[in-house]
Amino acid sequence: MKQIYNVHLRKTAMYKWNPEDYQQNSTGQQKLAQDLLEKVKLNGNERILDLGCGDGKITAQIAKCVPQGFVLGTDFSEEMIEFAKQKFPSTDFPNLNFEWRDARDLNYDAQFDLIVSFSCLHWIKEHLLVLEGIERSLKPSGKAILMFGGKGNAKEIQESANKIVAQPRWQQYFQDFVFPYAFYGVEEYREWLSAVGLKPQRLELVPKDMTHQGKEGLKAWLRTTWMPYTSRIPVELQADFIEDMATQFLSHNPVDAEGLVHVGMVRLEVEAIHRG
Repeated sequence: MKQIYNVHLRKTAMYKWNPEDYQQNSTGQQKLAQDLLEKVKLNGNERILDLGCGDGKITAQIAKCVPQGFVLGTDFSEEMIEFAKQKFPSTDFPNLNFEWRDARDLNYDAQFDLIVSFSCLHWIKEHLLVLEGIERSLKPSGKAILMFGGKGNAKEIQESANKIVAQPRWQQYFQDFVFPYAFYGVEEYREWLSAVGLKPQRLELVPKDMTHQGKEGLKAWLRTTWMPYTSRIPVELQADFIEDMATQFLSHNPVDAEGLVHVGMVRLEVEAIHRG
């Protein structure tokens, strides 16, 4: 299939992830993935691709569901891939493998029955390239199940971030800052799926409640996933920046009676099948 447009693809990740820290502070993302996985019916012999597998814990969970199948986890972070390989070795998971891959450049030729992606694709703006690769990599009548930040996602925490980066102490580090995420809606995504030859089955913006254990849990989430912001701050000041962001958010969204912090999210859930 002819690509709709091209971008310069780099193998060097823009942000350096800390897999150990992410593994310990990504229960919110894990729960979102598990909620969707529970709805997926598997026969046990499928070949499955997990785009943006991160530390590999969800990918390994999927592998257990297809003992006669095969699961490949890919990620743009080499640190995450190396961590996943060590954490979930082939000696324990013979039907599981991990490899570095740019989701905008998938070249698996009709190898997979199912392609999934959880809490990853909002990091990528060029979704047409991703969808083209998904179409190429699915078997005829194969299925894609995607879940990522959608239109309206993380509105309140984003508003808190905007207020903090505008403060005199921090604004010097954000003079040329460009919003790094892509939060798309249903209609534009429906058009893109059709454009690449995938048939939409379900497209839905779903409000979600992500919870964290108090202020420290919120700060851990900010530290492990808000690198587009924190990476612009000198290392010795990053803890102060995260503290300011958390304090700003909690001033309007206080810890509840059970000690939890609630962050409103919106996920775009996508189910589509190959037209072959």
